[in-house]
Formats: sequence, structure tokens, C-alpha cells
Amino acid sequence: MQVVFGVQKIFNLACGSFYALGAYVGVSAVGWYAAAGGPPALFIVPLALAGLAVGAVGVVIERGLLSFVYERDETFQLLLTFAVVLMMEDAIRLTWGTAPRSTAGLYLAYGQTQLLGATVPVYNLVVIAASLAIALAIGWLLTRTTFGRIVRATADNREMAAALGVDLRRVYAKVFTLGTALGTLGGALVIPATAAMSEMGIELIVEAFAVVVIGGLGSMRGAFVGALVVGILRSFAISIYPELEMLLIYLIVIAVLVLRPRGLFGGAGV
Repeated sequence: MQVVFGVQKIFNLACGSFYALGAYVGVSAVGWYAAAGGPPALFIVPLALAGLAVGAVGVVIERGLLSFVYERDETFQLLLTFAVVLMMEDAIRLTWGTAPRSTAGLYLAYGQTQLLGATVPVYNLVVIAASLAIALAIGWLLTRTTFGRIVRATADNREMAAALGVDLRRVYAKVFTLGTALGTLGGALVIPATAAMSEMGIELIVEAFAVVVIGGLGSMRGAFVGALVVGILRSFAISIYPELEMLLIYLIVIAVLVLRPRGLFGGAGV
């Protein structure tokens, strides 16, 4: 969401739908892998590859829908991305049905370990390591490559970038596809720990909104900090008093909106 808004100035409500799509495709990929006799210890490979591959749907949505509304009012853009949410939810139900899907116990395929006195599934640590690696890779892409410099220049001043010869149409397509692939990959990686449900995309939109508000719209550093805040608050609430899970997040969002309306790192850009 942050990358897409920073460059294309579109608040992408459909990010949750891409997350759900990645989860369902991940379940199917793991099922095919198990049916082919693949070793359980390597299930994360087809899971991640399937999550990345289905991110290509971003090209279709960006070229087929979003490319027509870049110069339109923000309200129209929000309505369009929300329409994508509804269409994706129906497409998921049509393809996989309405019953939740899961990976049938692969969550504990790597066993468990002791960490700070608590028993933690090793897969949780694998996902944390993968998340950090992805964050570092995105940071390297945006700061150390020619494409990253073009993306940052476009986010800062798209008119000047276009005047200097940057093909905005191509940049937008690549950036939106990157954002989509990150969403579908996230959905695929999380699915061993939960069940894939068509409604999970709506739930993620709420959390993504909280992350954006806390970190600051358009700031990648803010997205990282906001995600940590939301994740830690959720874990704390679930372990102490689950009913407070969303309340704590909303209280933090309200506090940030009152004390620092632009977010902790608002205006930092991508």
C-alpha cells in the first residue's frame, strides 16, 4: 500500500484482496506439491513461489482499471479499488468455494523451539526472517538501483520525472505489480498459521489502514514501524485479554491522529 500510494497517489483498498488471493493460491500450491510427493520440509518453496507468481494479476488490474483513473478525483479512485475488493472476493468464492482452506498441519512441519521461556513454532521464526529479508530487499531496491531512483523521483515530482523522459506508464505498472506481489506473497506465507477465508482481505484492510496512519502515508520507514507497533499490540492483547486486540490498535490510531496527524514519519516519502 505504501509503495503504491507514494508513487501513484492511489490509496489501494484492494491490498487485502491480494493478500487473500495469495493465501488461497498458496493452499492450492502446497496441495499440489504434497500430491506430487514433495518432501514436507520444503513446502515453503512452492508456497512462496506461488505467492509471488500470482502477483502478476497486478499488471492486469493496473492496466485494465487503474490506468484510467490516475487523473480522476480521489473519491473515484477509492470507489474503484473497493470495487476490486468486491470482485476479487466473489472470484475467490467462485474458484475455491466459501469453506475455509488450510495447509493441513504444515504449520508445525519445522517443529518448535524455546525462545525467551516460551514455546514458539519454528515456522514463525522463518516468516519473521523472510519479512526482514523482504524489507531489506525493498530498501536496497529503492535506494541502490536505477529503478529505485526513478521510483523515488516519480514519487517526489511526477511531472518533472516525465519531463526528463521517465515513462510513467511503465513505472506505474511495475510499482503496482510490485505492491501486488508483496501482498500475495504475504498471504501465502501466513497461510500455514491460519485458514484461508474470503473475508480475510477485509480484515487486513483495517490493519493496513492502522499501519498507514501510525507510520505516515507514503513512508516506507513509517510502514515498517507501524507494522511493528500493530503486530506487537496484537500479540500483547491476544496473550493478555483478546477482547482488547482491536481496541488497543484503534486507541493508538486515534492518539496518532490527534497528536501527529501525518503519522510518525509522514512526509518522508518512499
